[in-house]
Amino acid sequence: MKINGNAIRPGMAIEHQGRLWRAVKIQHTMPGKGGAFAQVELKDLVSGTKLNERFRSSETVERVTLEQRDYQYLYTDGTTYTFMDTETYEQIELDADMIGEDQVPYLQENMGITVESHGETPIGVKLPATVVLEIVESDAVVKGQTASSSYKPATLSNGVRTLVPPFITTGTRVVINTEDGSYVERAKD
Repeated sequence: MKINGNAIRPGMAIEHQGRLWRAVKIQHTMPGKGGAFAQVELKDLVSGTKLNERFRSSETVERVTLEQRDYQYLYTDGTTYTFMDTETYEQIELDADMIGEDQVPYLQENMGITVESHGETPIGVKLPATVVLEIVESDAVVKGQTASSSYKPATLSNGVRTLVPPFITTGTRVVINTEDGSYVERAKD
């Protein structure tokens, strides 16, 4: 489906220069002289390379529709990660590059995820927005520090380090944002 260059939105998949790209950042610019344009940061869905491109409103680009299917994470053998389609029970194996090195630590057994594919080729994986993890190590609270809105470093059960409020102690289960690894709230369980 063809769309105007100024209709590109973040997260949208497009075909440009014979390759598949995802729009990451977009800045609409209207100069004093000349026509308006959108400065778009694109990320190649296959290789992961980035490209900054200008699209004028008069230009058209091909919008790509990616198929999204629900999968369940099963296990890893160290280099590949195995997922099962929740409808057909077919299994696929993806490597860490496909999932994203920063997303891999948040995978948990039996976790429901979404795999995006173009045709029969898997292109990307979307994890749930948040996961519940346990704090295995945290620094001690400095007296008087609780009055300010400061955070202290802590290590999660998956080995990732994050910043948590001073009232969080070792053994506490917390909700973590999978996109940036930040603390959201204490788990309600």
